[in-house]
Amino acid sequence: MKINKPKFWQEKNNLISFLLLPFSFVLQFLIALKNKITYSHSFKTPIICVGNIYLGGTGKTPLSILIAQELIKHNKKPAIIKKYYREHIDEHNLIRASIKDLFLDKQRHLAISKAEEKHSDVAILDDGFQDFSIKKNLSILCFNSNQLIGNGLTLPSGPLRESINSIKRANIIMIIGDKNEQFERKALDVSNKIKIFYSKYLPLNINEFKNKKLFAFAGIGNPMNFFQLLRENNLDVQKVVPYPDHYEFSKKEIKKLVEGSKKKGFELVTTEKDYFRIKNFGFKEIKYIKTKLVINSQSDFMNQILDIL
Repeated sequence: MKINKPKFWQEKNNLISFLLLPFSFVLQFLIALKNKITYSHSFKTPIICVGNIYLGGTGKTPLSILIAQELIKHNKKPAIIKKYYREHIDEHNLIRASIKDLFLDKQRHLAISKAEEKHSDVAILDDGFQDFSIKKNLSILCFNSNQLIGNGLTLPSGPLRESINSIKRANIIMIIGDKNEQFERKALDVSNKIKIFYSKYLPLNINEFKNKKLFAFAGIGNPMNFFQLLRENNLDVQKVVPYPDHYEFSKKEIKKLVEGSKKKGFELVTTEKDYFRIKNFGFKEIKYIKTKLVINSQSDFMNQILDIL
């Protein structure tokens, strides 16, 4: 069952977080034990991991796509690797709309082997920072400036898959959003070798929604980031409805949203990822915001990647 992220994950010194701490300690101990006994596979193909420690909504997939597209310009044949989850079909469709070579398997190392058989010369792990069964050549941790590390605690006390000390295993931090010097100092205290870059989402079709009253909905990792993007671009957002990440909409639910927006005279808008999940329902009334990830100092960022190749 998918749930919305609790508000206390963003609040420090919260009583609920404190009460859940014993469960966090036990969970982290079990994860560490599992990682210690996990066999790690090596590959001839360089492995670039685009992961996170904050649970979902940090821009891993858009960054994976961008890296793949840039590597193609350098005459590489990259493959994007994802662990197969049936409910993640939205991400699969989003990737395939931009990149030809996507390999899926319930075990990521088997998906990498499939990519090697198809002569891919770079494997980009979309997620997998916590997968110790694969030796990585370069690891990128993604954060969104709106959430960063939340209350700084691990699941279930907070939103982190593992503690901030795991930055030691990464080479690059990519932050979507505004510069945050306090977080930079915290990251550099953990690892003074980490390279920090910033990026942002650039809406490509924003003019379609100017001077319209919008009803926005989203079932992504952090729906509020999408709603904020709309408002930052001076769009008239009248109503928003957030759903959990990878939410499986029914046709009945979408029909209800369409009818509700029509009654109010609102334009119904969602994310590109959500649109790929529901477009087969055939509702022409639903529009989506197409975005492009833009990296500050992109050439420097790509040089970090090309250095390992």
